Amino acid sequence: FSSFRFDIYRKVPKDLTQPTYTGAIISVCCCLFILFLFLSELTGFIATEIVNELYVDDPDKDSGGKIEVNLNISLPNLHCELVGLDIQDEMGRHEVGHIDNSMKIPLNNGDGCRFEGHFSINKVPGNFHVSTHSATAQPQNPDMTHVIHKLSFGDKLQVHNVHGAFNALEGADKLSSNPLASHDYILKIVPTVYEDMSGKQRYSYQYTVANKEYVAYSHTGRIIPAIWFRYDLSPITVKYTEKRQPLYRFITSICAIIGGTFTVAGILDSCIFTASEAWKKIQLGKMQ
Repeated sequence: FSSFRFDIYRKVPKDLTQPTYTGAIISVCCCLFILFLFLSELTGFIATEIVNELYVDDPDKDSGGKIEVNLNISLPNLHCELVGLDIQDEMGRHEVGHIDNSMKIPLNNGDGCRFEGHFSINKVPGNFHVSTHSATAQPQNPDMTHVIHKLSFGDKLQVHNVHGAFNALEGADKLSSNPLASHDYILKIVPTVYEDMSGKQRYSYQYTVANKEYVAYSHTGRIIPAIWFRYDLSPITVKYTEKRQPLYRFITSICAIIGGTFTVAGILDSCIFTASEAWKKIQLGKMQ
């Protein structure tokens, strides 16, 4: 009995092996091919994959039923003292002239205004609107032409691999519309969760939007235009999760690449060598 019997990698004596130019070429190509596949697998192993899923839930239960809103809008033909933000929803909230965490920047030598506001809304259907309702004296013909620079909900996500409608109204230009027209933006807000490799979660919201433009009259017959953002929440939550290929799968792929490439290259080299030897015998007349 000898332990050598368990050697499954039997060695061929060097004097029984024969190097060939074809074998050298195949060996070099084989090594280059293995290197290419190895680098490809290594790139895939290092890179982070974004996996998304859908489920029905309220992901941010610690928010107290609130959603943070960031609004940045310019009204180039309306004075800042006339611009105001009103908030109302189905829970009974009705706030006219919201001023907390907001800023008004004069434009066009004071003839226009840029409104920037950061506020919260309840997680129920409702609306917030930019109007002159909170002004001390209502203007005769308020001009509600505008440009929306930003409207976003929740945390800001700066992830290159996630493409979504987190700021769908960015760049909305209504400067050429009827100055006395009201604008309705109907928003469908979709809760979104992003979980990174460390397990930390960030909560944001995507939204779809549809809009219409119309002239609205008050009970006195006056035209009082406004820019309405009417929102409703979707029960569906979108979750993005960062994942990376496991190490064992990377090692398995590398072993498969090396073993498979060498096996196929060996078969190819053997076929070429056998064919060349047979051709030599035919030329020497040793094969009929």
